[in-house]
Amino acid sequence: PHSAKMASTSQASPSTSTPTSTSTSPTDAKAKIDFEFVRYENEGDLAPIQRLMEKSLSEPYSIFTYRYFINNYPALCWMATVDGKMIGAVVSKLDYHRGRFRGYVAMLAIEEEYRGRGLATQLVSKTIEMMKEHNCNEVALETEVTNIGALNLYLKLGFIKDKRYQRYYLNGVDAWRLILALDYSEQKKDGDSGKLALK
Repeated sequence: PHSAKMASTSQASPSTSTPTSTSTSPTDAKAKIDFEFVRYENEGDLAPIQRLMEKSLSEPYSIFTYRYFINNYPALCWMATVDGKMIGAVVSKLDYHRGRFRGYVAMLAIEEEYRGRGLATQLVSKTIEMMKEHNCNEVALETEVTNIGALNLYLKLGFIKDKRYQRYYLNGVDAWRLILALDYSEQKKDGDSGKLALK
């Protein structure tokens, strides 16, 4: 699918949840919100992920697309929650591509009221760290050329612009193909890493 379409807008351990908190300005009624980052666990997480993506992304995806990514690469699906409610998610995969392990960020979305708090950066960072644990050499994604918030997020994480695809999305907007090169020498050397190890 056309990937990483985030609505305009740290290294993670392999554990299934990571509590954190984000402070806002003193004038905000919610000066501090406790977020928890959890990995996909079962089919019960699928519906809220799909609802969030459908509400936030301009490109429609079938249930089969969600199941392909999430069921095959559950360790690369991270969610941000507040009081048990999912308010952000990233969906990714890792495949062997032309002699290299390539990660792919397929979908990223944050509920509008929680944007601007660094959640998207943390979610993408967590899925990338998990990819690195499995000898990923590079990470790729596409995002709309008009989505300045998403572009800035990925560029700050070290992605570079690789190609521009004309009229890539159904809405006619062009896409940037972004690539993040990873230092393989610093990653685990555990032989047959990759897709199967991510389940």
